[in-house]
Amino acid sequence: MKPPAQLDALLARKRLLGSQAGASAATATRLRELRAWQAARLARTYADLRREPRYALAVEFFLSDLYGPQDFTGRDRDLARAWRYLRRALPAAALDVLGRAIELEVLTAELDQAMVAALETGAVTSTTYAAAYRAVGRRAARARQIELIAAIGADLERIVRHAWIAMALRVAHAPAHAAGFGVLQDFLERGFAAFRRMRGAGRFVQAIREREARVMNAIYAGGDVPSGTSVIPAETAP
Repeated sequence: MKPPAQLDALLARKRLLGSQAGASAATATRLRELRAWQAARLARTYADLRREPRYALAVEFFLSDLYGPQDFTGRDRDLARAWRYLRRALPAAALDVLGRAIELEVLTAELDQAMVAALETGAVTSTTYAAAYRAVGRRAARARQIELIAAIGADLERIVRHAWIAMALRVAHAPAHAAGFGVLQDFLERGFAAFRRMRGAGRFVQAIREREARVMNAIYAGGDVPSGTSVIPAETAP
């Protein structure tokens, strides 16, 4: 888990971004349009994995809880209030997932707002999205997005290998909800359930890293957003 000062700084950045996004009705509308387009692109990119029972829950978690257009205000509020309790009640690996998820959320919000400022007027298309993406630049930040997603996946894969962590999450469920931290607890439980179902997340994490890097590299090379998917990579470990 990130040190409290770092976590506080991330949450402060998130609050500032939220106030900026809500300062203009036009900006808020454009952000919704951008995020809806991005969500549709992600759904297309991972449609094949979504159809496979082994990966379906993990794709839903990825699209809804990590990298989607949802409002994470409740989760952020829970984390800001609950970190002292969580440090005692949850294993370090679970806390790492939370810290990375917040960093990913803040970084994505910053990039989305920069994209809105760079987008042409009119409907968001593959071409206008790619042009704004290049205009924003910040390639290192884009690469960091991908690595955060992969790191969260790796953390969750480590968590599900240990039966005692499943027990810790079950024990924490009722107290967390009673203490008003239910949104945060449910996020962890959904991630745990999704990755336990896969019985090995190496191929899934590798597919995300490879596909998102392919999109990034194609855009920076001057092209539009690639359509379709690539083959799920072969298993890298038994």
